Amino acid sequence: MNSYHQYLATILCSSFALLIFLSWKRKRSAETGGAPEPAGAWPLIGHLQMLRPPQPPHITLGSLADKYGGTFTIRLGLRRALVVNTWEAAKECFTTNDKIFATRPSSVGSKIMGYNYAIFALAPYGPYWRKVRKISIHELLSNHRLESLKHVRISEVNTSMKELYQLWATSNKKNEKGSVLVDIQRWFGDLTLNMSIRMVAGKRYFGASAELDENEAQRLQQAIKDLFYLFGIFMVSDAIPFLGWLDFSGHEKAMKRTAKEIDSTLGRWLEEHKQNKLDGSTKVDGDFMDVMLSVLEDEKLFGYEADIVNKATCL
Repeated sequence: MNSYHQYLATILCSSFALLIFLSWKRKRSAETGGAPEPAGAWPLIGHLQMLRPPQPPHITLGSLADKYGGTFTIRLGLRRALVVNTWEAAKECFTTNDKIFATRPSSVGSKIMGYNYAIFALAPYGPYWRKVRKISIHELLSNHRLESLKHVRISEVNTSMKELYQLWATSNKKNEKGSVLVDIQRWFGDLTLNMSIRMVAGKRYFGASAELDENEAQRLQQAIKDLFYLFGIFMVSDAIPFLGWLDFSGHEKAMKRTAKEIDSTLGRWLEEHKQNKLDGSTKVDGDFMDVMLSVLEDEKLFGYEADIVNKATCL
């Protein structure tokens, strides 16, 4: 019983000390003449309660901007965030002082699904970020590279239009209405994904000439949808790091499952490209994975394995 009381007293004292420290830090920040901070922040969670539904966050932030000006700070848990609401301040952040704002905040999603921050768009600013950005701009997204892959985009549009016509022709034989119902959202989704995957890995996943069965293609498409969804959700541990062991909503588990699914697919593509390179069957104007294999040459890049960098950049 005594040990229980000691444990409880330790927790209470630590919590009280933390509250005092946060109050002192907030008071000191206000005295330094920095960007104003709205009132109403709670201990530990900060202003998170102000951003909860039903009102959309951008409406809430707009109202705060009307009251506190075009530049102010809010506390998201234990982290401070700068809110910018004028083009002059945005220019200062992203043009004049762009290097200061180049680093993205750490998050659970970036660590689990971003190959431990190997995706350069999510990586902290530094030598690795600069190197991969240089590779992406000069090797993958250069005018020459995009022009060399122009035939892929043209081919996919033509193929998709032919398949759409074939669908109409087949349906027209069965009835005389001369029309067919098409899910345009799905059609554009398949077209975009086919175009992207062919440029990245040289494969076609949907349509009559698809290289995989429909179930596997749909599994990949769902994994990509889950990836973008999970990157956009709010995790409690992103704002309050010491609560990282809590996963009430199961989002972290879903992130690990999605990361495993996508990594399995990217790993299989990469092994096929390596084998093609050994066999000498790599195309002159190769896809993104071929380019990355040639650039990296199985060397480590600032602590990251070449395969990880390849998969992360192609993702």
